[in-house]
Amino acid sequence: MHPPLRHTLPADAIPRHIHAAPYAAVVLAGGYEEAGERGRWRVEAGDVLVHAAFSAHWNPAPNRAQAGRAMVLNLPLAAAPAFAVARIADPDALARLAERDPRAARALLAESWTPGRPARDDAPDLMAAALSDASDLAVEAWARDHGIARETAFRWFRQAYGVAPSRYRVEARARRAWGLITGTAAPLADIAAETGFADQAHMTRDVKALTGRPPGAWRSNPPPH
Repeated sequence: MHPPLRHTLPADAIPRHIHAAPYAAVVLAGGYEEAGERGRWRVEAGDVLVHAAFSAHWNPAPNRAQAGRAMVLNLPLAAAPAFAVARIADPDALARLAERDPRAARALLAESWTPGRPARDDAPDLMAAALSDASDLAVEAWARDHGIARETAFRWFRQAYGVAPSRYRVEARARRAWGLITGTAAPLADIAAETGFADQAHMTRDVKALTGRPPGAWRSNPPPH
């Protein structure tokens, strides 16, 4: 299910969760922080956070001045673009249009947004990028290479992303595999090998855990494009 069209974010942290369908979160007022599979941002009115299918993210508790003040417009997308954050000039006009015609609002958003700033690049963010790009990366090796104690790296990452780095890596690998399963005709065993799984059975388990369906079911009933 898509999140509500327009809503105010709660004053407490939003636990990490996964959205099956792509959507855009347009910030109408206030600001908040979000950490997901494509990085971590602090956003404000006019920013747009783009969520791909089966994206996972969490929102830490806002500071006292921001608590209960962030208002967001959520618009379903047919597909997510390559960029993760964008800017629009008039989020209020987009919200008013969305209340009358969500389809027209999605079209206007796609015509008017411009790619936004890059993600944060603190140590947990550098680890997140490495875990997303390298399916066989060992967290201990990354911490050692960067002169950080393993326990410290795990603690920093969980504080920043709301999940252990090992789980983040598992989901990133399953997401890459799902993209190849639904977007190519490559044999499943080849996809498992390409994305770093020990075998096809291992890939099947992790893809099902992320998406709710095994690879064979996605092949017989792929998502719309």
